[in-house]
Amino acid sequence: MRRNRKALPILPEVHIDALAAEGKALAHIEGQVLFVPYAAPGDVCEIQVTKKKRNFMEGRILSLLTPSPMRLKPVCSHFTHCGGCKWQHIPYAEQLKAKEQVVRDAMQRMAKVPVEEYLPILGAAQTERYRNKLEFTFSHKRWLLPGEMSSVGEGQEPSAWPGLGFHVPGMFDKVLDIDRCHLGAEIVDEIRLWVRAYCLERADRYPFFDLKAQEGLMRTLMIRTTSTGELMVVVVMYRDEPEAREGLLKSLKEHFPQITSLLYVINAKCNDTITDQEICLYSGREYIEEEMEGLRFRIGPKSFYQTNSLQAYELYKVAREFAALTGQETVYDLYTGTGTIASFVAHQAKSVVGIEYVPEAIEDARLNCQVNGIDNATFYAGDMKDILTDALIAHHGRPDVIITDPPRAGMHEDVIATILRAAPERIVYVSCNPATQARDLALLIADGSYRVAKSRAVDMFPHTHHIENVALLLRQ
Repeated sequence: MRRNRKALPILPEVHIDALAAEGKALAHIEGQVLFVPYAAPGDVCEIQVTKKKRNFMEGRILSLLTPSPMRLKPVCSHFTHCGGCKWQHIPYAEQLKAKEQVVRDAMQRMAKVPVEEYLPILGAAQTERYRNKLEFTFSHKRWLLPGEMSSVGEGQEPSAWPGLGFHVPGMFDKVLDIDRCHLGAEIVDEIRLWVRAYCLERADRYPFFDLKAQEGLMRTLMIRTTSTGELMVVVVMYRDEPEAREGLLKSLKEHFPQITSLLYVINAKCNDTITDQEICLYSGREYIEEEMEGLRFRIGPKSFYQTNSLQAYELYKVAREFAALTGQETVYDLYTGTGTIASFVAHQAKSVVGIEYVPEAIEDARLNCQVNGIDNATFYAGDMKDILTDALIAHHGRPDVIITDPPRAGMHEDVIATILRAAPERIVYVSCNPATQARDLALLIADGSYRVAKSRAVDMFPHTHHIENVALLLRQ
């Protein structure tokens, strides 16, 4: 017999104390911590508890009884529904304080890593329209906002309401139709809205995709921009219908002649990823170019490049400063991606060895070095724990500096062990996840070979809880 679940309580008057991890705020209720999204320190709210565990609770705001004095009006009409910019209602200076605290908590409380010096966080000069890449999904049945269901007429199915936008958090088949997104350049809004209107006006030829039933034509739309003014658009369809494809792409090119690279993909898989799909060039070049300190970086549709170009420059400058290169060092750049950091430091180093899992990224890295006249960098593609071996180090020489920028999961223990055997004088650890970074730093300093001399956070993603952090380890 199924047990009835106990109804979760409504808390009538909750005082919000502080910002917390993952874009939430927190309160303390009778010795328990309560996490609440979209709240601000100083708010007094009526809260519906949505999850109750032994040591914490989660809830949502039913009513904002007394708004916090710090609370701002969000600039985006999709705030609280999109899930992307959870701190738009928080002053930017307070966001930066919270992100600095996230880094310190990861180091001090979670991993017990002593850091000799925390340098001030580098905030972003541009807090809106800073993303250079956005991906949108077509859906035959968009997510209806609260109150919209009541406007559905008798006999009318919501499936008649297609949309183009972002996935609703936690729901792979639900898409929120986006009017304006303040993350990308204005041209991104213009192109997305034009494509949406073009397809809806010809709905019989351009049906939006049904991810569950695997039906429809239009799947996704990716738009990339650069600080140099270049523009890439990638249209993804479920099947190849030459007449429909040609009609859309031809009209798109004519309406937006500034598009530098116009590409398309036919993706008949069950999921939307295109990393394993053929990219077809319709017009322009197969890549766009970003510029940094006179270096040119070619970015293809599958290339990884930091999504905030201006702050990427600040991040790389911190990494280079921590590396303290004199021109005599052998540098290993782990998880090099398309070789941006490797290229950025190559002129200050004797040699650079870059390693990356994705073969296409290594091709881009080699091409970027060729374009920029860099001849002292060598790149390898493969799993880091398989490529970074004692034999590789014997071949290229012991690294004086290792720069590592792993994915959110951090580094494999075998990689850490190899780094310790290589015994570089400096390790510069760039991370998008302070928790896994702190875990890895604890392993690197465990035997006393290294100490963490400096840490500096760089805010790449204003109005979100995400933060990049750079740590410097010195050999004892």
